[in-house]
Amino acid sequence: MKPARAPAVPTVFSGLDLLSTAVMLLDEQLVVRHLNAGAEALFGISASRHTGLPLSALLGDIANLTPALHNALDNNWSYTTKDLRLMLPGHVEPFDLDCIVNPVEAPGVKLLLEFRPIEARLRVTREEVLLQQQQANRELIRNLAHEIKNPLGGIRGSAQLLEGELEDPELKEYTQVIMAEADRLQALMKRLLGTHAVMHPAPLNIHDVLERVRRLILAEFPHLTICRDYDTSLPEMTGDREQLIQAVLNIVRNAAQAVEGRGEIILRTRAARQVTLAKRRHKLALQLQVIDDGPGIPEEIRDQIFYPLVSGRDGGSGLGLSLAQSFVEQHQGMIDVSSAPGCTCFTLRLPVSDRL
Repeated sequence: MKPARAPAVPTVFSGLDLLSTAVMLLDEQLVVRHLNAGAEALFGISASRHTGLPLSALLGDIANLTPALHNALDNNWSYTTKDLRLMLPGHVEPFDLDCIVNPVEAPGVKLLLEFRPIEARLRVTREEVLLQQQQANRELIRNLAHEIKNPLGGIRGSAQLLEGELEDPELKEYTQVIMAEADRLQALMKRLLGTHAVMHPAPLNIHDVLERVRRLILAEFPHLTICRDYDTSLPEMTGDREQLIQAVLNIVRNAAQAVEGRGEIILRTRAARQVTLAKRRHKLALQLQVIDDGPGIPEEIRDQIFYPLVSGRDGGSGLGLSLAQSFVEQHQGMIDVSSAPGCTCFTLRLPVSDRL
């Protein structure tokens, strides 16, 4: 017996195919009337072959989902079923999912089901927690910087007055050391407090930013190899050019120092569609990767690498990556890192479809 021919999906649902999450539309008999591309990809099924079949024919035993479906039909309520485990026909491993059930009113359609793999939910939760932790740490560091800045000025001024009263050149050397170290710490405090400068957003091409960074780094590390892997079809984005140059420069310089100025760094750009950044969904985002073949980030600091004053290099201030992250977050973007010996990859995702 051939599956019943599905009625045309209402135009209001045509945009579902643009979503990255898996979405199904059901009628009141729990027959599938539409699958979006996300559902096809998640479950490994074809919309043309499976539309018109009962939901159980696609998902197997749905006993733990059926009550939510009937309640949604009977009461016109939405339900969220978490930690749903499904064993799909023909699959060896079970699927662990969250399922959101929403009643809808449209010809031939009564329910909309949205499926999200649990690992995706955990990743989003982890990003939110990490973002909160990083913001709290930066706020703590800024408060400490404010408290330290004024006493430093008093220490330097006192050392300068003391130097004027001393006649012994050897003693003056000590006051010079005090003033030099006070100046160094003042500069450090200024950098810690300078991450919230007013932005000046304007249309820009990310490859112009990368080319500027590339020229600066090669002037500083002439024996370094920087390979370009650009997607030149990427549209312009809106951002603060100087902030983005500084953010990318800090990351690439960090990579150049990791390979001791003689390894290889890859600058790669790609389009990323339907991504969530800083709790907002974006149709289109830019993905920028900085990849180096250095020894990798030490495991003991890998989870804190973006924190202020954390550095894996002797003599490093630990501010470069923290400042880069602050600038990226001001652009409503996200930055993360994966690292192993021989391959460290910093990934920046910046929205290009929304204005700041």
